[in-house]
Amino acid sequence: MKSLHESSAWPDLGCCLLDRNVLTADWIPAFSHVRRAAFLPDVIWPYDTGTCGSFLVDRARDPREWHAYADANVPIVTQWDDGRRHGDRTAGEESTSSASMPSVVFAMLRDLQALPGDRVLEIGTGTGWNAALLAHRLGAENVTSVEVDPDVADAARRSLGRFGLPVDVVTADGTAGAPHRAPYDRIIATCGVRELPYAWVEQTRPGGTVLVPWGTCHGTMDATVRLVVSDDGRSAAGRFLEPVEFMKLRSQRPAWPRHADYVPADGHGAERSTTTITEKAFGTGRFDDAHFAVGLQVRDCVRSVAQERDGRRPVWLYSLTDRSWAVVVFRDDGQDAVVHQAGARALWDEVEAAWHWWDLSGRPGIGRFGLTVSPEGQTAWLDSPDHPVPVVG
Repeated sequence: MKSLHESSAWPDLGCCLLDRNVLTADWIPAFSHVRRAAFLPDVIWPYDTGTCGSFLVDRARDPREWHAYADANVPIVTQWDDGRRHGDRTAGEESTSSASMPSVVFAMLRDLQALPGDRVLEIGTGTGWNAALLAHRLGAENVTSVEVDPDVADAARRSLGRFGLPVDVVTADGTAGAPHRAPYDRIIATCGVRELPYAWVEQTRPGGTVLVPWGTCHGTMDATVRLVVSDDGRSAAGRFLEPVEFMKLRSQRPAWPRHADYVPADGHGAERSTTTITEKAFGTGRFDDAHFAVGLQVRDCVRSVAQERDGRRPVWLYSLTDRSWAVVVFRDDGQDAVVHQAGARALWDEVEAAWHWWDLSGRPGIGRFGLTVSPEGQTAWLDSPDHPVPVVG
């Protein structure tokens, strides 16, 4: 077996992840032995950060390029459109299965805090690589993985079998967990959720950990949250850790609003106003703290940031409960941003109130927020469960 410090792209990546404290010493043997390349199909679509898109790489045509991306710190799409484009070598409309970038994988394994012998449930098998890493360290008999897509699950089983790690891969909707092998010491999800299934709390032992990418319908952004199950097993609570973005649990995939269904071509009926909030303060990036805080407060509202043109950047808001909409147009010339909104919900007023609460709270970062999940639902909070985040609107 090659040493982590031998000269190749994968060991070099390992050294980089060690320097960033993403790869911890206890996971080095798994990193060295279980390479992502062993779990990837021959045709992959690595993500290009320059173009913000994915492109095809075929192992048969260019094995050097294929291995370079397999060993690179980039996410790789392995399935489009739930497999409906099976056999088609072009990208589809929606990426539906992938191999996460190694830095995210090992950051989550670090934060899971699993120990040898712990029983772990993984939601979202994907290629099987993450399950293999867990199995290498904890023992294959201690790892259960759930995958909703039969073809993806079968491919993962074959890869895990070839690698000598016979993980129990269950083909099912991960929302229900895997009760046949509960309770678990740890549950880790490799897909984003908007509502954390209470079954995951029920299937984790008291004092156990649930690590999940969680987010709001305000956008595609998630943040990992580490929840510890209470002594009585009825609830779980913990803080958010860091921003990420995952494909969503299939039963919770958002239906993206169609602009034409909301906004008439002439904008008729919209009220006009202005706001002194600047684009920089408002946050128009995917991982802005303000964006996360606003999403926690304003329910059933989707945000869409348009490209800047002629010194102006529109940010659109759409209600998921009716056809209310709003747009704020930020300007580079220093003038106040113009707002148009229409419908039963005054969406911009809701978002502006949420932003001001975040501002008056000291502009807290993601790490000051937390989440509690109980039979009654889920509640976000700031600094402690005693201070729930207010719901606006």
